[in-house]
Amino acid sequence: MSKLLLDVTDLEVHFPVFGGVFQRKVAEVKAVDGITFSMNRSETLGLVGESGCGKTTVGRAIVNVLRHVSSDVHIDGSIEYVDENGKETDLISLSQSDMRPHRQKIQMIFQDPYSSLNQRLTVKQIVSEPLEIHQLGMSKSEVSDKVFWLLEKVGLQPEYASRYPHEFSGGQRQRIGIARALATNPDLIVCDEPVSALDVSVQAQVINLMMDLKAEFGMSYLFIAHDLSVVYHISDKIAVMYLGNIVEIGTADQVYFAPTHPYTKALISAVPEPDPDKTRVHRTVLKGDIPTPLNKPSGCAFRTRCPIARKECADQVPFLETKKNGSLAACPYVD
Repeated sequence: MSKLLLDVTDLEVHFPVFGGVFQRKVAEVKAVDGITFSMNRSETLGLVGESGCGKTTVGRAIVNVLRHVSSDVHIDGSIEYVDENGKETDLISLSQSDMRPHRQKIQMIFQDPYSSLNQRLTVKQIVSEPLEIHQLGMSKSEVSDKVFWLLEKVGLQPEYASRYPHEFSGGQRQRIGIARALATNPDLIVCDEPVSALDVSVQAQVINLMMDLKAEFGMSYLFIAHDLSVVYHISDKIAVMYLGNIVEIGTADQVYFAPTHPYTKALISAVPEPDPDKTRVHRTVLKGDIPTPLNKPSGCAFRTRCPIARKECADQVPFLETKKNGSLAACPYVD
């Protein structure tokens, strides 16, 4: 079985902006501006960054739904999915019909548990829908048994199958979403901020559930979030995004305990300290506002807020290179 699961190379996603009387293209939003990373099987990659940095767009590009969001979107680069036999498939090039067989192995958990479930369907209908769409050759009794088994796996009672989403709390709804994602035995689940809409205590329950399911079934997660402490708890590797680019990527310990890039250091220093008697030695406070992706700064996009920026930073976009802590960082001056 192939160890490599996903290989993303120079991914670009630009959304056009139309204006004027004739609605011509006047600008474009560079939501994702050339990122590269890879994932192995049974691995969790945490993707973090501020709101609007392009995290969710990366996840939607992987599950290939961006053209349904905007038919004029510009997508470039490659997203190579490697199946268990080692066969590589570029997901970007696939049409809707060609993508369908791969959706069985690439599922998604959405951010909002209140709007991601169809309110007119029962829990059984919601969880069994992927099984019916992908026509896995299961009888009705086998589908029912699978639904009850999935509900038990995510900590819900089998009798809940006849209820509707509005009868559940936010945490229970997210568990239903996880059961739906697990239905087709996927290799990869894209988790788009799955706990951000939940209370802290419920967040811990859902995160621990996801970790237990990963240990049992050996699946991989692309875990998209902006809470670094949550990402560190669940991730094997962490990639930090800023304004459409990955600025640092490494193991969870490398990025969380020995950050290299100035932006990563600022994110880490903003994580709340749970010990009230412990004072921080240093806190990085960034100045200025985040530039708009409609008009990104030349060269390094972070240079307008960077505490170690130089004149040369405006000349070209820095590439990821290995640093002293072992992580990859897009800054030539941090060492």
